[in-house]
Amino acid sequence: MQYFGWWWKMAWRDSRRSRGKLFLFLSCIALGIAALVAINSFNQNLRKDINQQAKELIGADLVIAGNRPLPDSLQQLTSRMHTQQANECTFASMVYFPKNGGTRLVQVRALSGNFPFYGQLETIPPKAQILLQRGPAAIIDQTLALQFKVAPGDSLKVGQLTLPIVATLVRAPGQASIVGMVAAPVYIPFDLLEATGLLQKGSRLIYRYYFQFSSEVALAQALKEWQKPIEEAGFNLETVEMRKRSIGRAFDNLNSFLNLAAFIALLLGCVGVASAVQMYVAEKISLVALLRCLGATKAQAVGVYMLQIFLMGMIGSTMGTVIGAGLQLLLPFIFKDFLPIEITSEFVPSILASGVIAGSILSLLFSLPLLLQLRHVSPLKALRSAYENHRQPFDGLILIAYFFIGAFIVGFARWQLNSWQQTGNFIIGLAIAFALLAGIGQGLRWLLRRWAAYQLPYPWRQGIANLYRPGNQTIMLTLAIGLGTGLIVLLFLLQETLLKQIEFAHRQKQPNFALFDVQTSQLKEVTELMKKFDLPILQQVPIVTMRIAGINGRSVRQIKADSTSPIPSWALDREYRVTYRDSLTETERHAAGIWQGWAKPDSICISFDQSYAQRMGVKLGDRISFDVQGVILETTIGHLRKVDFLRIQTNFLVLFPRGVLENAPQFYVLLTRVPHQAISAKLQRALMEQFPTISAIDLGLVLKTVDEVIDRVAFAIRLMAMLSILTGWVTLASSVVISRYQRIRESVLLRTIGAVRRQIFAINAVEYLTIGIVAALAGVLLGLAATWALSYWVFDVVFVPNLLMPIATLAAIVILTVGIGLFNIGSVVSRPPLEVLRAES
Repeated sequence: MQYFGWWWKMAWRDSRRSRGKLFLFLSCIALGIAALVAINSFNQNLRKDINQQAKELIGADLVIAGNRPLPDSLQQLTSRMHTQQANECTFASMVYFPKNGGTRLVQVRALSGNFPFYGQLETIPPKAQILLQRGPAAIIDQTLALQFKVAPGDSLKVGQLTLPIVATLVRAPGQASIVGMVAAPVYIPFDLLEATGLLQKGSRLIYRYYFQFSSEVALAQALKEWQKPIEEAGFNLETVEMRKRSIGRAFDNLNSFLNLAAFIALLLGCVGVASAVQMYVAEKISLVALLRCLGATKAQAVGVYMLQIFLMGMIGSTMGTVIGAGLQLLLPFIFKDFLPIEITSEFVPSILASGVIAGSILSLLFSLPLLLQLRHVSPLKALRSAYENHRQPFDGLILIAYFFIGAFIVGFARWQLNSWQQTGNFIIGLAIAFALLAGIGQGLRWLLRRWAAYQLPYPWRQGIANLYRPGNQTIMLTLAIGLGTGLIVLLFLLQETLLKQIEFAHRQKQPNFALFDVQTSQLKEVTELMKKFDLPILQQVPIVTMRIAGINGRSVRQIKADSTSPIPSWALDREYRVTYRDSLTETERHAAGIWQGWAKPDSICISFDQSYAQRMGVKLGDRISFDVQGVILETTIGHLRKVDFLRIQTNFLVLFPRGVLENAPQFYVLLTRVPHQAISAKLQRALMEQFPTISAIDLGLVLKTVDEVIDRVAFAIRLMAMLSILTGWVTLASSVVISRYQRIRESVLLRTIGAVRRQIFAINAVEYLTIGIVAALAGVLLGLAATWALSYWVFDVVFVPNLLMPIATLAAIVILTVGIGLFNIGSVVSRPPLEVLRAES
């Protein structure tokens, strides 16, 4: 502490002539901290809101769900305990608006009781739920009301039942606003369910039973008594805690990407810090030597600049924290329609403080190896400018500093990514990128030194020599420019690759209209109706429903009773909708095994989606018994496929060969393409009148909604990605700008001995052009390789790059590098040499 006052005065006085350089240092760290604070604050608020609004997520304490009504045995079981109960039956159906003849596929929710027990159905007018209990009424989603221009007082037809609209729904517990855009809910009384005439064989119904308990103890007792018999009967049971975990998992994937983007931005900022400090320290060698001559100790001399760096890091981190706090206010607005809770935007003091502290420590930590080298500056350097330390002693402190840098990167990555596997993959990839770029920079210096290029003109020889002379910044510039370029290419190409997955739906010959639940008895009439509208049937897909009866000779009950079984209960309880055909579609790729399009007389080899088989815990060769509506089929997993479920097409987890299910009870999905919206509306109206049990989906409307969802999510992703990219650009620019101070004296000497302005510009242009081309090209190649790796190993998509963007990025970065370099030197050549020397001394 005895030196602190002196350090402070010296640091302040010395900074007066270096604040422009230190500002670049400051800007590098600010953007990285901004991204970090914004993401962590949003995530913290989200977790808090999920906890505070937990019971409103499902509107009850416990929910039992299945595709059939509760059997009498379970109803007797649940009635033994004193609870409040509400019932709901949900199914997809077409509705018709007599006011304007409009039709739309909706999610009909027949409701009884006082659900929700927590929260409320937000309606206009308010508390309209009471009207559902009094008689015929319907509450429709507000997006549906706006689309068809209907309001309370109008009516709608569901199947054979016409109901008055009494209110519009704004929000329901546990339901994101975006749901109304894809499958708008329509609430009707539970007692009128039979009157719709839609409860027929093959109808896809989901029954939910909601329960409210008097206490947590009663809930725990019910779980203990109910869980086993409910799961054995094939029903699902969900509590508030289960829903909280599922929402958390759903957000984890997006959160991981955003955390990764923020972490990359921070790392790029640290690279910029190291680049800035390298040249800053090089300029302070003579001052350190002078201080040593005047009696300052090593600790005193180095402490001045450590304090400077720490304070500038604190200022930059504070700026970044303020920017991040502002961005945090924007993220809830972006995601509010996708999450089933109200998201707050409260500032989290611990995260704001950690942003300032982390940035300050990081600035000092990444500067420490360079600052510690100042301890070896000899006082003779102030007396003889040509003096060199020929023997650099081993410095354990520098090694310790590098160890702490590595430990920080690993620890921080683990904290942000929340997975040791992802952390390991990221660290390995980062280490490879750093090693390759550093190797390229070192190789460039070695190659240029070997290839003297004496036959080139003088400006070319001088510019190339600047890349390997003492004090060059070739490796640091290669790292900064290469990493920035690689990140830009990676983010743009990955975004383009992922968006290509849904582009198929916009092709002219792809289906844009689907008919579901077409019964075998209706198939001929529906086909004739399609012909009347002159619409082609592009696909006619049969679907058979079945359940798993056993695996590898063990029944479902035996598997569930075995606590060591890797097969989860949900995979055994679900109803499987499968199809049969003799070939794979364009959304399916071979993964393993052999696909047999036709069943053999002695065996039935089926195909599973590879990822689903892994989650289910089955593999090639496993024997699965299916209960096909009372008939047991013995099958063997003989093939695995990779199915692209993101593409809007008929995709299935389980695929049967031909020759097995043709005579089984089944229904069909028909896909066609309508030329315009008017034909779509007429077709839906005709289907509603003749076949009310058939669900028709205008895929054009779905795709429009999907596009809106993608645009909103992509905006958030681009926002965080652009912070990383902007950090990369700032790091790149600051590295080039700071290199200006390395070339000032050389340019002044050249002017002193007679070099003209054009020659000095040419020398610097050659230097920056060479380093820009090499580093940017290396970054582009790294970005291409990283995009391919993520596409293949993570997103499981085919990577077909559009090379125009990488080429444009390469050209832009080279132009930027050369442009900044020439701009820097302009201030030197425009003033007399003596004036520049005095200003810089």
